[in-house]
Amino acid sequence: MKIVIPVDAKTLESNICASFGRAPYFLIYDTETKESVFINNSAAASTGGAGIKAAQTIVDNNANALLTPRCGQNAADVLKSADIKIFKTTSTSVKDNIASYIDGKLPSLDEIHAEFHGQRDD
Repeated sequence: MKIVIPVDAKTLESNICASFGRAPYFLIYDTETKESVFINNSAAASTGGAGIKAAQTIVDNNANALLTPRCGQNAADVLKSADIKIFKTTSTSVKDNIASYIDGKLPSLDEIHAEFHGQRDD
């Protein structure tokens, strides 16, 4: 199963980025092979629609789940239409959240926020 996490740096020791759409990188972690791949988030520098573009990147990489502290409504709609589950991270540690996900201890992200048009769009 492939999970995606927005991260601040290309390392498993990185912190989880607080912003999904504006995260500089995404970690794609395969829970079966334990393989980690980092990709650049080309949506991070977008003037608008970063969340939607970032979500499409997640879809294009065939992810099964997203682990993130927050997600905007438009991005969530894209992910849900592709049957990608969204889970709320419980700490800033990438490794801790991967372990919690594997153990079935991460909650679903139910608080999807409205977009902040013109200010930021996670």
